[in-house]
Amino acid sequence: MTYVVTVDMCLPDGADELDALQQVGASALLEHGFDAVEAIEGPGGVEVDVLETIVAVHPRGSIVKVFVHASSLETAEDAVGSVAAEVLERSELLADWVVESSEVKLHIDLTRESLAAADGPDAPPSDLRARRARHTAGTGPGDTTHPAPRLDGADDESAEDDEEQADLEAQIRALAPRLVSFDPRPPEGGEAAAIGSEAAELAAGALVYAAEVLIDELYDDVQTLADEETNVAECRAELWHLAELPPRYGLAYDELFARRFLVTAIALTTRFTDGSFRELGCLAEELVLKLLLQQAHSTLDLYGLLGDDVAEALGRFADEVYEDTDFEWLYDDARDGVDEDPALAGAGITPTAIGTWFTPFDDDRYVHPYAVDEETGPQSTHD
Repeated sequence: MTYVVTVDMCLPDGADELDALQQVGASALLEHGFDAVEAIEGPGGVEVDVLETIVAVHPRGSIVKVFVHASSLETAEDAVGSVAAEVLERSELLADWVVESSEVKLHIDLTRESLAAADGPDAPPSDLRARRARHTAGTGPGDTTHPAPRLDGADDESAEDDEEQADLEAQIRALAPRLVSFDPRPPEGGEAAAIGSEAAELAAGALVYAAEVLIDELYDDVQTLADEETNVAECRAELWHLAELPPRYGLAYDELFARRFLVTAIALTTRFTDGSFRELGCLAEELVLKLLLQQAHSTLDLYGLLGDDVAEALGRFADEVYEDTDFEWLYDDARDGVDEDPALAGAGITPTAIGTWFTPFDDDRYVHPYAVDEETGPQSTHD
């Protein structure tokens, strides 16, 4: 069976954060180290085949997704964890790094192929929401899968359902402190304070939770395009998020684009959660944020937690992060091509041709070195 093992690697305690150039170097070393491995000997001498590796380096370390074929989940985790430690040990420059975790995150969406292939009277329903509910029943954000929504037709008045709903809400709100770059609490006094700290915390927790879902599903989209050797416009398989990008550029959304977009999503959400976020760096980050907000809204709505006050708190977050919403023109077919005119820059509107999506808005913005457009110059490190 094929598993996707997520390896979290971090710098040793007290080490300085990596600047842009160091991130490029670390990424190259990790990619070279993992690419040299075709198979791993797991516990008991069981061979584990390495199918593909995706590396994303951030200022405090790296997240590596390793696609392997193994006999069991435990075998996959143990084998990848051991080879990750070996890759670090063999590299003099990375020898002090630490493998923080090596695990298969049982994201519900990674099981959809097996669910769709099931047959017989116990086959899962075709509706995606119902399938997710069945697969994740009884779990929460802190578990290996995502929390279960309340099934349609359930007795909303029952004490058991009320208790489960309250537990789900508490688990999502508990994630709020991880949104380090933003204070989920409303300011003292004024209209914003009327929203309430609980709603703000719930919105912040939903954003953290949505970031995990978004990144996992983008990994899935990358793999789908790689398997089919195609682009979004011509892909016959289901895609989770890349199909939500402006459709006029569907032919340009190939595997390389998908990888760059994924790394951009990782870089942006890392800055949200490590306290280093200052401003959006490029148009691609604006689109990532749009998908993140959509995921947060749909998650809360699915669990019956999207009240008006929570929606308002998410809106406040969006207003705080977005400088403008010029990118929305990309979704308006009536304006096809108009938004790409460089003359618009004189009117204070940034041209949005796809060749500029990963170009920093200005010299002070950060775009991950893996994703940045080649013709751009050196990156700011915000030092």
